[in-house]
Amino acid sequence: MKKVKMYRKIIYHVIVTIFGLIMIYPLVWMIMSSFKDTNTIFTTAGQLIPEEFILDNYINGWKGFAGVSFGTFFKNSLFISVVATVGTVFSSAIVAYGLARCKFKGKRILVVAMLLSMMLPAQVLMIPQYLWYQKLGWVNSYMPLIVPYCFAIQGFFTYLMMNFIQGIPKELDEAAKIDGCSYYGIFGRIIFPLMLPVLITSGIFSFMWRWDDFLSALLYINDSSKYPVSLALKLFSDPGSSSDYGAMFAMATLSVLPIMLIFIFLQKYIVEGISTSGLKG
Repeated sequence: MKKVKMYRKIIYHVIVTIFGLIMIYPLVWMIMSSFKDTNTIFTTAGQLIPEEFILDNYINGWKGFAGVSFGTFFKNSLFISVVATVGTVFSSAIVAYGLARCKFKGKRILVVAMLLSMMLPAQVLMIPQYLWYQKLGWVNSYMPLIVPYCFAIQGFFTYLMMNFIQGIPKELDEAAKIDGCSYYGIFGRIIFPLMLPVLITSGIFSFMWRWDDFLSALLYINDSSKYPVSLALKLFSDPGSSSDYGAMFAMATLSVLPIMLIFIFLQKYIVEGISTSGLKG
């Protein structure tokens, strides 16, 4: 029996390793191709390791376009991602607290509406949102990419935090009420500090989604100097003339680094936040 279990474990790990390598191969191929000469990337596509590692693609890619360096695009992405993430986390925490702890008429309807909003494809709202933001004069600015997220529009985070708060014993609230705390005091002094794991988890996911968001920037940003990284990468590919795929792969590799570092150093918070959000006190 022990040998059978050992063989099963070996087979399981071999299969998982093979699938893992298949999934990560495109990313590794892109990184390795960023060190090849642009003219030889697709002619040597079957060769993973470059014969000679060159840094010209990184130098050319970092120069950017029309006098705007790629560092500017990174700053734009960082600004959008950080501000939108802070707004998302705090607004979702407040709404989640209200749904988890406060009693009012129509609460169940709001929870159901929140769950339904998670199932609604974003493409359905694309045209009405664009017309709305155009009337407000927000097109070609960062407002559509930041302001909506400060009003808890992402039901996933609200639902995640609501489940987490429901797992916090209500005796803490009652003890705080006896000491004279209002709903605001209970949230600010007791609930919010205890929400740290799920706040970090939501912040990580929100930052990753905003950093990778291509469609929203494509819709609302017209000025190339305001492009985030996700949108600026398409400038390397011009169907009407030549495309610099080497520089594109080089900058794409740099754009992946922040997400990889976040996942490597903060993955324990992702697991902790998701696992504890389902626990009940």
